[in-house]
Amino acid sequence: MNPRSRRSTLLGGALAALLLAVCAPAWLPLAAVADAPPPAGTERAVLAGGCFWGMEAVFGSLRGVVRATPGFAGGSAASAHYEIVSTGTTHHAESVEILYDPRVISYQQLLQVYFRVAHDPTELDRQGPDSGTQYRSTIFFANAAQRATAQTTIAQLTAQHVFGAPIVTTLEPLTAFYPAEAYHLHYVARHPDDPYVVENDLPKLAHLRTAFPALVKPQQAAVR
Repeated sequence: MNPRSRRSTLLGGALAALLLAVCAPAWLPLAAVADAPPPAGTERAVLAGGCFWGMEAVFGSLRGVVRATPGFAGGSAASAHYEIVSTGTTHHAESVEILYDPRVISYQQLLQVYFRVAHDPTELDRQGPDSGTQYRSTIFFANAAQRATAQTTIAQLTAQHVFGAPIVTTLEPLTAFYPAEAYHLHYVARHPDDPYVVENDLPKLAHLRTAFPALVKPQQAAVR
């Protein structure tokens, strides 16, 4: 895979620690995530929007989200491995699987965070320093209701001229989701001083608290 960009630090360690302490989700141990069954009463959303490190951190910070897992969607099981997906030849997209309680947060609210905070939906086959189809903006809909909600949300954002360029987000049916290797899980919280995280992911967490303060979980202790 193309290595993550390493750029100069824009936020200090103190601010990073504050953001992560406030936004940290109640995590499962790393080894338990892939095999843990979905909690009763939860629904599932799979979204792609660039590097899955930041996507996981943003959605894992939301009230009603019980689990956010980075991984791959859009391709086959045989090639759902980081080094292979990174070639840009497998049709996978780096994605996040979100298990959420619809009594607390709706799919439409997840999409508002997705479009307004988690990524830039006007960038085609790239996000920030990362380029390739594996970084595309895609909503993997699990059913007709999710597809309709996604279409309506895109139409509304377009009509409101929220962005200065056209939304290029695609809609693809969800066929399967494959969790990423364990070292990607909770990457932002475990590596808050990584220059890539400092420049690309911590600002998203700060923006989340400003744009959607009522949706952010209260401060929780991080399990590492």
